[in-house]
Parts: sequence; structure tokens; C-alpha cells
Amino acid sequence: MTFLRNQSGLTYAIWTVLAIELIAALITLRWTVAFVSLSTLALSMAPPLLASRLHIRLPRWVIAAVALFLFASLFLGEVLDFYERLWWWDIALHGLSALALGFSGLLFVLILFEGDRYAAPAWAMGLLAFSFAVSIGVLWEVFEFTMDHAFGFDMQRSGLMDTMGDLIVNVIGAGIAGITGALYLRGQALGSVAALFDEFVQLNRRFFKNFRR
Repeated sequence: MTFLRNQSGLTYAIWTVLAIELIAALITLRWTVAFVSLSTLALSMAPPLLASRLHIRLPRWVIAAVALFLFASLFLGEVLDFYERLWWWDIALHGLSALALGFSGLLFVLILFEGDRYAAPAWAMGLLAFSFAVSIGVLWEVFEFTMDHAFGFDMQRSGLMDTMGDLIVNVIGAGIAGITGALYLRGQALGSVAALFDEFVQLNRRFFKNFRR
């Protein structure tokens, strides 16, 4: 299980908490908590596992961000009821996830073009990144619907209003990511955004043979 090595302290802390909660829930027969803990743990370990199988090097902060997001949305949101305690919890998570997915979509598009920023217009690549993020957002709503109706969760809260609100926030976040990505491809992105993209490219140069800054 080499994919579990060399992760950040935050990632290990989240995995430890989830493992402890899983064991405690099994001992006390709290099956819902056990299921959520196990699901969150498995999903948070999926990115480094898949990356290892596909020979992709993910920055440690990416894996930590994914683990933190899943922990916040599934465990804190469902088990500790943060969605009800904090009205902005769901909105913040959907917005941040849309941004992250938009940036991920842009990297995926760049991989397809082997890092050639001029293989297609910057706006077109930004649009593809936007579409990728929106598509994943829709699939997440399908996941919430499935969890509610198959396992008795209440992830969609007020039904249609909650779903549409989440989708609107997702579109806004994905749009920001798409625009930022297009600016980056045109060499106009500044600060930490460009640094994050550059770090991933440097770790996976074999996928970006035609990349030029």
C-alpha cells in the first residue's frame, strides 16, 4: 500500500479520525455512522490509489484537500449534522468543489493535448473545464438523491430547492474556475493559481511534453 505513504499530516489525521469513528460505531452498533465513516475513508483513499495505478503524481495538498472535502461533506455534514447547524455549510462546500473540479477539468484537457496551451483557443479549454465541473456537480446531486432514497439520508434537505441551489452554486464556481483557467492558458493568471497548476505539471512532465510557460 505504497500509495498511502508520504501524505500530509492533515490527510493522516482525517484518516485516523475516520478509522477510530468506524471502530467505535461498529462496537456501539451505530450502523449509519459506521457506513458513513467507511465510505468517507474509502473515497478519500481512492485518489492516491487511482493515481498510483495510473502512474500520476498528485501533490500532497491535492489529496489532503480531497480528504478534507469528503470529511466535511459526508462525515461532518451527515454524522455531526453541520448542514443543519450551519446554513452556509452546503453552499460553501459546493462552491469550493466546483472550483476544484473546474481546475481538475482544465488539467485533464491539458493532458489530452500533452500540455500544448495553443492546441485550442484558451476560451474553449476553459469551457471544457467548466463543463467537466458542472457534469460532476450533477452526478453528485444524483448521488445525494440515491443516498436519500436508498439509505434514508437527508442530503437534499428541501428537495428541489436544495438541488437547484446546489446546481446554481456549482455553475458559478465552475464558471470562475473556467475563466481563471483560460486566463492561465493565456499567461495572465497570477499568484497561487498559476503555482498550483505549475506544480502538477512539473510532477507529471511526461503528460505535458508540449507545455511551455
